[in-house]
Amino acid sequence: MLLKELSALASPLNDQQIGQLQLAASELSPQQLAWVSGYFWGVSQTSGAAQPISQAAAAVSSDPAGKLSIIYASQTGNAKGVAEALKAEASTAGIKAELFDASDYKGKNLAKETHVIIVASTNGEGEAPDNAIELHEFLQSKKAPKLDNLKYGVIGLGDSSYEFFCQTGKDFDAYLAKKGATPFIERIDLDVDYEASAVEWRKQALDTVKDALSVKTEQSGQVVQLPVGQVAHASTQYSKQNPYTATLLTSQKITGRDSGKDVRHIELDLEGSGLTYQPGDALGVWFKNSAELVSAILKQVRLTGEEQVEIDGESISLQKALIEKYEITSANPQQVSKFSELSGSKKLEKLAQDKDKLRQYAGNTQVIDLLSEKKTQLTAEQLVGLLRRLTPRLYSIASSQTEVDEEVHLTVAVVEYKQGDDTRFGGASSFLSHRLEEGDEVKVFIEHNNNFKLPQDDNAPVIMIGPGTGIAPFRSFVQERDNRDAEGKNWLFFGDRTFTQDFLYQVEWQKYLKSGVVNQLDVAFSRDQQEKVYVQHRILEHSAQVWQWLQDGAYIYVCGDATRMAKDVHDALITIVEQQGKKNREEAEQFVNDLRKAKRYQRDVY
Repeated sequence: MLLKELSALASPLNDQQIGQLQLAASELSPQQLAWVSGYFWGVSQTSGAAQPISQAAAAVSSDPAGKLSIIYASQTGNAKGVAEALKAEASTAGIKAELFDASDYKGKNLAKETHVIIVASTNGEGEAPDNAIELHEFLQSKKAPKLDNLKYGVIGLGDSSYEFFCQTGKDFDAYLAKKGATPFIERIDLDVDYEASAVEWRKQALDTVKDALSVKTEQSGQVVQLPVGQVAHASTQYSKQNPYTATLLTSQKITGRDSGKDVRHIELDLEGSGLTYQPGDALGVWFKNSAELVSAILKQVRLTGEEQVEIDGESISLQKALIEKYEITSANPQQVSKFSELSGSKKLEKLAQDKDKLRQYAGNTQVIDLLSEKKTQLTAEQLVGLLRRLTPRLYSIASSQTEVDEEVHLTVAVVEYKQGDDTRFGGASSFLSHRLEEGDEVKVFIEHNNNFKLPQDDNAPVIMIGPGTGIAPFRSFVQERDNRDAEGKNWLFFGDRTFTQDFLYQVEWQKYLKSGVVNQLDVAFSRDQQEKVYVQHRILEHSAQVWQWLQDGAYIYVCGDATRMAKDVHDALITIVEQQGKKNREEAEQFVNDLRKAKRYQRDVY
């Protein structure tokens, strides 16, 4: 893309030379392009004749003083993205750096390192991401070596609305310190709007280690400083920072008229984008807030919306900022504490002193209702100071590209509830379902999830457990296996409230069951009988068969609610292993944990 733009400008290169450059650049990674740019710059400063690459490598990048190893523990891709940015910035700064997926890193190698940075997200209730389970356990074990010569840094990513905020990052920090390693920079725990803080921390970290790890150069005596933005621009891949503008094709309600839930099947057009995805990936959706909600918030704090605020170096109206730049639906604990100070509310002040009650209140309250606790006039700066920056919502993709080509499908539950006489809506779900019309535009990107993938072996059996909208990725799994003519058996567990109103994609599942693509379908509708029945109950009813499938090499996938469902299913699996495998509780827990390490038990929970 960059070369195409350059070719349109006045250039000392002829068309053939530009064509050769385009061909060469198309096969290089952003990091390789950065190195090549340094090589050519060095050539331009000397004789003008290119040396053999082997000689140039020695001249431009000789005698590294050390290496920075960057390890990411990532569940959905955020930690991986921060780690990749850090790697690119290190390379630009002339620091030799190597990037590792935590699942590919051998813990004993920490004893050979001088400088390490771990970027860690937290999964579920304070658990390590699936790709970091082994490293996380290793550092707690007696096998972990002494690390007296290691200097390290840790970035924790999390959501402060949860009790175990950034727990995995805190764990890695504690484990490394216990083994004698020394932090060269203080650990940072980042909330959902982490980008700006992550950039600043990365800069401080690299500035700190630069003297120890910078590449020593000859010839020109300096390392080429290529801005990271230019490197990123060489890639045409759309991303979170550079989303693709898709159009809405379909928004169809797939729950019944009398259902207590509004669940939508969403179809978006990706034609011409070049975006590709695999079953198990997620779609990131950048949304705009409701103008009506913005008006209500402005009225509550006695502002007009015409006030100017500074966002990312740009001055825009407060109203525009609230629609496009800030999170104005869900409240969070820090926000409650800040507003208790601004408003002087005794109720909020008391809440702020009890972490459990504070978290519970914030998790069930929207910003407008927090501001309504005590009538308070705020300045524009005070209002935006209360708010988090808007972050995209991630939705499990409900389609396989082998089936739908240049489309992407989602299964979206509309967040909607009564608050007194008013109705409250979720920001992204109401945007997709109520405020977008067919043909309207929405900015999206693909979030790859390597921790939730079909087995490479098409003959492997698959057990899928997805109540409610947790069914979404399994629609993509089954479409994919159908189009690949996979021979492996497929068993689906689905649950919701009622059979008649809430059986999502019922006709499709019945078709797949009839054709033999789905070999077994077990459902649990909790409100169709006096006693509540959930998917974990159905799993336990088929204990012997589940155990046999596991003995036959089955992969188990769970998608949906992390708070209750995922825990109950996890406990059910341990019980099955305990009873059917004739193991004690500890052995059964280890068996299930080993399934996770082998990627035969994968979860996408939220």
